[in-house]
Amino acid sequence: MNNLKGKVALVTGASRGIGAAIAQRLASEGAKVIVNYAGSQEKAEQVVEAIQSNGGEAVAIQADVSNPEEVKALFIQAIVHFKKVDVLVNNAGVMITKPVNHTTNEDFDHQFNVNVKGVFNTLREAYTKLEDNGSIINLSTTVNRLILPTYGVYAATKSAVEQLTRVFSKEIGRGINVNTVAPGPVNTELFMKDKPTAMVERLASMNPFGRIGEPNDIAEIIVFLASDAAKWMNAQNIGANGGMA
Repeated sequence: MNNLKGKVALVTGASRGIGAAIAQRLASEGAKVIVNYAGSQEKAEQVVEAIQSNGGEAVAIQADVSNPEEVKALFIQAIVHFKKVDVLVNNAGVMITKPVNHTTNEDFDHQFNVNVKGVFNTLREAYTKLEDNGSIINLSTTVNRLILPTYGVYAATKSAVEQLTRVFSKEIGRGINVNTVAPGPVNTELFMKDKPTAMVERLASMNPFGRIGEPNDIAEIIVFLASDAAKWMNAQNIGANGGMA
């Protein structure tokens, strides 16, 4: 299928995990993909190679989304390389799980700088640089629908992303739809790290499918939202958690 043929997609934090799956799935639908990464150049290049080996087009571009000048350069380089950007997927994010009283100023600032300021920086550039009738998909979290100790600051950042999404969807116009996707637990290296089997099984039991998500479960939803078939969906927050919450 080529539902995204002719489109150019920029995916932040696309060197691994959900971001890598999104980049590869978008490419499989015909999109040319900018694989953004902050520090994992080798992994980003591997994603590009995987896309190219399947006949797709992709390029890896480094940028720290929390830095407005680097985000500006990211868009400029993307447009120089592929002539335009139609789809923006804000996947880059960090998560530090600590009780509020144990959260340091550095923990707080790091999460807000990447998760919130990063989205703010890309939206500000997209306002003038994204093509008419484009699509923006911001990643939130199912944690916002639960009350989980140690996730307070992380949930606060993603709540901010959801509100930015809703407001920006009514500001940008030009036929551009803006939505959020809120994944539940997903089988990625980062998520699974240091989690005992019992914890993963408990999380899996919280939805009727009895499993946690896979990166491609999220990528499929992103592909739909990036397509013209989803144009009438705007300012929505879509749970991608198997019914967990």
